[in-house]
Amino acid sequence: MHRRLIAPGALAASLVLLAIPASAADFSPGAPGAGDPYYPDAGNGGYDVSHYDLRLKYQPKTDLLEGTATLQATATQNLSRFNLDFGLKVSEVRVNGKKAAFARTGEQELEVTPKAGLTKGSSLSVVVKYAGKPSEVKIHGFTAWQRTPDGGVAAQEPESSAWWFPGNDHPRDKATYDVSVSVPDGTQAISNGVLQSQSSKLGWTRYNWRSNKPQATYLATLAVGRFDITTDKTENGLPVLNAYSKDLGDNAGAARASIERTTEVAEWLEEVFGKYPFNALGGYVPNVPASYALETQTRPFYGQRAFANGSNVSIVVHELAHQWYGDSVSVDGWKDIWVNEGFARYSQWLWSEKEGEGTAQELADYVYAQNAADSPFWQVKPGDPGPDNQFHIAVYDRGALALQALRNEIGDKSFFKILKGWPQERAYGNATVRDFVSYAEKVSGKPLSGLFDTWLYQVGKPGAPAARDAGVARAAGKAAPVKPKSWKKIAATNTVHDHEHAGEHGSGRDHH
Repeated sequence: MHRRLIAPGALAASLVLLAIPASAADFSPGAPGAGDPYYPDAGNGGYDVSHYDLRLKYQPKTDLLEGTATLQATATQNLSRFNLDFGLKVSEVRVNGKKAAFARTGEQELEVTPKAGLTKGSSLSVVVKYAGKPSEVKIHGFTAWQRTPDGGVAAQEPESSAWWFPGNDHPRDKATYDVSVSVPDGTQAISNGVLQSQSSKLGWTRYNWRSNKPQATYLATLAVGRFDITTDKTENGLPVLNAYSKDLGDNAGAARASIERTTEVAEWLEEVFGKYPFNALGGYVPNVPASYALETQTRPFYGQRAFANGSNVSIVVHELAHQWYGDSVSVDGWKDIWVNEGFARYSQWLWSEKEGEGTAQELADYVYAQNAADSPFWQVKPGDPGPDNQFHIAVYDRGALALQALRNEIGDKSFFKILKGWPQERAYGNATVRDFVSYAEKVSGKPLSGLFDTWLYQVGKPGAPAARDAGVARAAGKAAPVKPKSWKKIAATNTVHDHEHAGEHGSGRDHH
């Protein structure tokens, strides 16, 4: 017997109307990316994380990482579902205490569908339970997790978090962190911030770390292994913790001779950039066969090969300068990388000036002179280098040239006022290159867009007139500038841009 009282399509429509409140039509999925054209799938839309609580257990022998991540966040739209960036296998997700459906999509997307829509402005607590071997997880063709003879390390740029915790993996969404890690007795776990406590039970030791200021996901770090640890306090009472793998071989002495000067370098940088912005200082050198370094917040990572030719305080200067320029003030989008790297490189020039090993002016003249007009160096635009050239040496050296040109244009008083004022004005936030240009114009009272356009955005070597106008290359037309004494040490830190898996894929997602 057929009762076709209404057409099937109309019936379906009426059932939908009965089942779902009218307001539900306003709920939609959060975007699968943060909208960064350099890395379209990095980060996510629809929510903002305020805190990560990570409770982890790691077995170095097997590389097995087990974790429960609790994210405190706020919905920034009416959400029907949202994404997290994550690569390990997930066993359960709860949103506001209730089990949520989840699915894996794309390279790194964990799609979470809560039982009910989340209204804009509402708080959400997201709990993710997971386990896996990070070194075996490939995203975009590589793993950012490096195994060591006695453990493992997460330290990569622009992304490393997806290998060890789920999150909103873009610098625009910064949060505070509690990282609690259980490891076999005799092994240590190093992370960001302050070690709150440690305790041992049944053959395992748990380390509890806290980073209490906003921190981008790629600046979160974890190192498990056997370390020699030194601790101290600055005159202002900040805890200093440095960690050195017990198996650094011939590089051990040079690593210590460099990193044990962290407090001294930070105190000098406070004179240049203002008060140190975080709750701890330090650095760590695991037994990773790498020559790069990374400004992981409060506790930079240093590859042991960075010290293969002896100590190099210049690399410590670079990574600590990032605590202000890159960590406290972070990029708004990855094309704004100059607001990180140009300033970190220029801080090395200022250290050279302080140490009497070549002024910033002499270094600028040398950089200008040694890069010929037809060099690829001048084809990269530091103000928007593109994802494949995001960590090109031009972003660093031509980026520092731009700052020397600015210094010559506005004078030392305004220049150093800007260097100190900018990280205060933008503390714990994000900024674009254009934001910095506007700030420099405001402080100096001078129009500067033309100067920055020449040094950051124009393809080709600025001609002698432009260089002379900017006070750069004063030796143009004369004998070639003498190589400053500091050049060798500064140039040795160029390898901080060369992360070792770069050859495995071509996205440029793998540099410092």
